[in-house]
Amino acid sequence: MEPLYTPEQLAGVEAYHTPLYVLGAVDAVVTPLLLAAMVVWLTRPLWAFSQDLGERLERRLERTRGLGLSARLGARLWGGPGWAGALLFALIFFELFGLTGLPVEVYLGYVHERAHGLSSERPAVFAMDLLKSKAVFAVAIGSLVFGLYGLARRTTHWWWLLGVSASALMLASVALDPFRARLYVDQAPLEAGPLRERITALMRQAGIDFRDVLVEQTSSRTVRVQAYFAGAGPTRTIVLNDSLLKALTRDEVLAAVAHEAGHVDEPRWRGRIASAAVLLAFLGLLERLFRRSAARRWFGIEARADVRTLPVVALLFTVAMLVSEPVSAAVSREREYAADRYAVALTKDVAAFRSMLRKAARVNKMDPSPPRWVVLRGWSHPPIMDRLAALEPSLAQ
Repeated sequence: MEPLYTPEQLAGVEAYHTPLYVLGAVDAVVTPLLLAAMVVWLTRPLWAFSQDLGERLERRLERTRGLGLSARLGARLWGGPGWAGALLFALIFFELFGLTGLPVEVYLGYVHERAHGLSSERPAVFAMDLLKSKAVFAVAIGSLVFGLYGLARRTTHWWWLLGVSASALMLASVALDPFRARLYVDQAPLEAGPLRERITALMRQAGIDFRDVLVEQTSSRTVRVQAYFAGAGPTRTIVLNDSLLKALTRDEVLAAVAHEAGHVDEPRWRGRIASAAVLLAFLGLLERLFRRSAARRWFGIEARADVRTLPVVALLFTVAMLVSEPVSAAVSREREYAADRYAVALTKDVAAFRSMLRKAARVNKMDPSPPRWVVLRGWSHPPIMDRLAALEPSLAQ
């Protein structure tokens, strides 16, 4: 197999990835420790501050014309007064936690990417995207406060009521995937022509229905190439970024689409049922946490379903994700191999698929020989050289 990179290119790839590996290893240790320290030392003073500020905010809203409705709505969702203090506590805690990682986020997401030629994003665009992500996160925290804790304050059966409805919502939310990316990038239909016709014919051959083929305008932000399927059923959409269309031939684009089509045919129901069962078990564990915190009076808690347990919930979730990530990543890597085999069988063009992988690796600066511990810890895709080696038997046929 011919070398993927020249020695000079390989040195650049290694220089790009080394900081990512180091910071990733540090993050796996520092993040849960920092979160635990904030839980222990920040919960009480932040709660006192948030309660005082929240009470004043509720009174102000009630007295202000046009805003009284929002105060009444907050009280109804929360099940009484104190909603503003609870919301402020959650928002301030997690925004402070987010600020601790902001320097690394800016360095890895902007400075490091630009230094190695992977990002073409202007500072203002990066800052706007960062603000959008923080705003979306704040909305998610607010929904968690009112949705989880507001329901848990009303009934001890909340965990299975929320678990069943959330599991159904997770399944339904897949259909909304095509619209989420539009918060950050523009998308337009792929122009009529030979490529669209060949993609349509390939999907007809695969028996996969789709709504449209969209081109994502990402080249103003990054040179990385990407293709994916978004949505499900009537909203299923094929998305290609404009960098991919510039870097690959039509045959190679078809190979990329065929690989993503392999994920469409994956048996997902067992995984979704398992995810729903894990969610129910986790919510049941939270109910036990709520009762234990009230019985032990953690952080001054006197009643179950107190929002002061939310940072503890975040800590438990973080640890659970760190523990489970190697297993889920191993399953994901096997799915990538299966999608590669599916693509080759569908297109009958292993040479184009191999060429696509090699070009994508060079453009995206994929590490050809990552440390084994890095892969096992949480890589969702197999190393590029392993994927290329797995194609060799097909090339020999």
